[in-house]
Amino acid sequence: MPPPDGCQHNPNEDDVNSPTSPLNFLDQNYQELHQNCLTENTLYNDELFPPDNSSIGLFDDEPVVDMSQVVWKRPSELVSDPNLIVDGVSRFDYAQGSVLGNCWFLASIGALTFEKDIMKQVMPAEQSFTKDYAGIFHFRFWRFGKWIDVVIDDQLPTIDDELLFVCSKTSNEFWPALLEKAYAKVCGSYADLNAGFISEALMDFTGGTHMYYQLNTAPADLWKIMECAFTSKTLIGCGSNTATTPEENEILCGIVALHAYTVTGVFEVTSDENTVNLVRLLNPWGEEEWRGDWSDGSPLWDTVCEEVRKICHEVLNNGEFWMSMEDFTTIFESIDICCSCPDFLDGSSECHWTSIRHFGRWNAGSTAGGDIIETETFWTNPQFRVTIDELNEECASGQRPENTLVSLMQNHEKKNRNSQTNLDIGFYVFEVSIDMRSQSGRFSSEFFIESEPVAQTDGLVWLREVMKFFRLEPGEYLIVPCTENPGETASFVLSIFSKNETHFELIQETSE
Repeated sequence: MPPPDGCQHNPNEDDVNSPTSPLNFLDQNYQELHQNCLTENTLYNDELFPPDNSSIGLFDDEPVVDMSQVVWKRPSELVSDPNLIVDGVSRFDYAQGSVLGNCWFLASIGALTFEKDIMKQVMPAEQSFTKDYAGIFHFRFWRFGKWIDVVIDDQLPTIDDELLFVCSKTSNEFWPALLEKAYAKVCGSYADLNAGFISEALMDFTGGTHMYYQLNTAPADLWKIMECAFTSKTLIGCGSNTATTPEENEILCGIVALHAYTVTGVFEVTSDENTVNLVRLLNPWGEEEWRGDWSDGSPLWDTVCEEVRKICHEVLNNGEFWMSMEDFTTIFESIDICCSCPDFLDGSSECHWTSIRHFGRWNAGSTAGGDIIETETFWTNPQFRVTIDELNEECASGQRPENTLVSLMQNHEKKNRNSQTNLDIGFYVFEVSIDMRSQSGRFSSEFFIESEPVAQTDGLVWLREVMKFFRLEPGEYLIVPCTENPGETASFVLSIFSKNETHFELIQETSE
């Protein structure tokens, strides 16, 4: 099992904070604001995310409701006995609102409910509508390499006393709506939550490792990886394939095309003496389920023993269902696994991964050299020198060959999430031969013209974050993050996770 606080972090100049000591988002200090409200006997009113249409934001398409009818109300104005949590948190507590297309965020919440430690990290304890209530709450997210503490008031947008966005199935439970509001504040507005990738929120909840697999090229032991993940502190989500024709919709058989789902479990069953690997999924809509093999109404459940049926089989229209791993990898496009650390992959309590993080920038005219095909300028990109030590005996006997995970994230600086323009980004890893290890300064263009990468991202893509999981033998390497075109200015966060002892430095000087 991984250590409680995730990967062991190698400290450096970029080691800025942790979930227990987050930065105050917009310089709002929850403790001070809360105490002021108690002293003055007032309810908190957040002037930086006010209860008006500016916080709802502008939708690309016309919303299905008249925004002039929106009234912001506190939970105590909607029900007589509001609670933050009723009978614990559950993936079945909430349903997606009809106005906002943020299934990617709500599917992430579904995963979050399984990991109580991560939930407490995101939603700090000792908040309620009774003891020391002052209309103020706070949540914690990991954004672009830094943990932040986000303060909100509890005024929520409603129409006819119904919540406009996410709503709880228990009328007096409000943690889903308040969590969504806090994340909307971080992203700029509710409208800025419209459309996205589930990996974004999963990473913002965990602040750790992101593993991404395209299911049509996934490793043969992916189900085993998922099984190991569920024994650790992981959040898992996935996205379904597209469907452009009626025939493709028939293949989906109840699965919504281009939709985010939560992976809520894996289970191995014996069906007519055959072993079947099953995956359990949750549609954040709380309805619309798979209708194929191993669905709620499938006769295949009659082929397993009664004990397994009692554990797994429920005929409920709650958006959750089982399907075989074969169907899963056919109908779904990708899977995202996010956790504090990839230790779970090794199956050894003695082998702990370490992490290093650097905040960098591509600057036009100096350190924005473009992709590797730009032979005259590629070398000017930031270069990171990495030394990989020999593995200890426990780690060397791990179950998987990969020992390094590199993540490159665009560090956006604009207030509104949907106003950000992602560049096409990626990175390359080069081995430094023994005869070149004495060289100081940045490696020249000749080095990159003559050298082949030993690892690289699968092309350059416009996602917020790209990652690659691979093996590096002990030795020295260069990691070069880049954008597609020379001269593109942007900030980035480069993270390296390794189960080897790793030494890492940014090369400052140039050799040309």
